[in-house]
Amino acid sequence: MKSQKLRIGFIGAGANTRKMHIPGFHKLENVELSMVANRSVESAQEVAKKVGIQRVAKDWREVVEDPSIDAVCIGTWPNMHAEVTIAALENDKHVLCEARMACNLAEARAMQAAAQAHPELVAQIVPAPFSLDFDATIREMIRSGKLGDLLEVRVVHTAGQAASPDAPMTWRQDVELSGQNILTMGIMHETVQRWVQDEPSWLLADGAIFQDQRQYPGSKQVKEVKVPDSLSVLGRFANTGARMIYHFSGVESGESRMEFRLNGSKGGLRFDVVQTALLFAKAGEVEEKKITLSRAESRGWQVEADFVRSIREGAPVQLTSFEQGLRYMTFTEMVAQSLAADSQRVNWIQ
Repeated sequence: MKSQKLRIGFIGAGANTRKMHIPGFHKLENVELSMVANRSVESAQEVAKKVGIQRVAKDWREVVEDPSIDAVCIGTWPNMHAEVTIAALENDKHVLCEARMACNLAEARAMQAAAQAHPELVAQIVPAPFSLDFDATIREMIRSGKLGDLLEVRVVHTAGQAASPDAPMTWRQDVELSGQNILTMGIMHETVQRWVQDEPSWLLADGAIFQDQRQYPGSKQVKEVKVPDSLSVLGRFANTGARMIYHFSGVESGESRMEFRLNGSKGGLRFDVVQTALLFAKAGEVEEKKITLSRAESRGWQVEADFVRSIREGAPVQLTSFEQGLRYMTFTEMVAQSLAADSQRVNWIQ
């Protein structure tokens, strides 16, 4: 596998696949963009012509069943991730699956079981992207004790995409397509997982849907909204005892905020995603200058290269393994259970 050509099939070639994954694979030596299946043959033909994919499939099953395809990149909405992933693994294909891992924990567990049944194949979830350069630095600051005892993990991401009652429906608000995934809670919690390597022993969640019906652009059909426009989560991490304080909103007008704060007994870190800035403050003091990274520390986006390296060299998947995906899907399930039970406290699901 190290020397032979690696043939990639694409299932779902939406905006993120065209922006990130296809260019990422294009940069790699001896990797061929072999086949693509999209929601329609016409859209697949358009993508193939623009980016140089050799063949167009009539549907996704043709890709996973083609014996010449070595690996698949799944860029669909979460509602198809489990079915396509399991079929691909059962047809001896390595899998790179777009995040979020699945619609719910049961689907994620089925995906993990399929991956465990085929240990010779690489199974990888596309990682949360915005902290890749900073992850190692933040982990080391926690490990070395620079923050002291971890007291609070605060996460906030607010924007105004759903503030107007006339805003159109999107797939993220459609429970049939997104499942239990709400706003950016999964991608933000995955990032926290990398840093604190801990999970909530319990949590409770409160959410609200402010506009219960919306229309997709260009459609006259009114669709019921079942995914919250606003969500808050409180909990406690199991090993550190730190408080979990998360807030996500799609109805905050003005500038978007996307920020992580790790508050400890000796100091605190603030990671401002919008400004791409990591800042440290000693306990009780103002923030020092933002932490700068060397070129070597600025790892950047290497998802496709990591995937191919794992296939060719047997390197273990770091960002993001199915096991890690299963952990954030467990968190997602806990949030869903709490919301369904009028914000009751839910313990970690074994």
